[in-house]
Amino acid sequence: MFMATLSCFDLWRVPLALLALSVAIFGGFRARMTILAIAMVIAIGDGVVSASLKKIVARPRPFQVLPGVRILDLQKRHPRVLALLLPPRIEISDPDTGAITGNSFPSSHALNNFSVAVVLAFFYRRWGWLWFIPAVLVAYSRVYVGVHWPSDVLTAVFLGLGVALLILAGLELAWRRFGPRWMPKTFSRHPGLLETAPR
Repeated sequence: MFMATLSCFDLWRVPLALLALSVAIFGGFRARMTILAIAMVIAIGDGVVSASLKKIVARPRPFQVLPGVRILDLQKRHPRVLALLLPPRIEISDPDTGAITGNSFPSSHALNNFSVAVVLAFFYRRWGWLWFIPAVLVAYSRVYVGVHWPSDVLTAVFLGLGVALLILAGLELAWRRFGPRWMPKTFSRHPGLLETAPR
């Protein structure tokens, strides 16, 4: 049940969206830049990098090609949180023969979570690195529930790290270049994403 819960993004979508909205409204400069960076790494990492590789590689998921793979998932309930009150759904794969294409490679769950972990560690070095713990658990859960190969997850980890570092470098460069022109008062207080001008 624990791994199925971690692996089910539908369950976390609304709480995470509400959290991000609250931080964007009530947070300060660093918090808002964190939300912006997270939005960018997910949009580019998931929407461009992962989506493109899934189409190019077209790798089937384990349960699509291997018999006897255990597939673990939460029950289908709306709202999704009601599925937590029920035992998980367990199936054993019995794939059909014939041409099969899939979108197993890479794991978007792993890519997104490791990207977010890098962003949080960058902006909040004291505690942000803690997100690597759920990131590792989510990545492992994707193999555990039978929907990804280990190499899907391992590759996604490195892709997530790379995407996040590139986005953060680009965001820092853009802020230093365009911040003085677009938001001069804010830039005077924050000349860098992690810099605060002395008062």
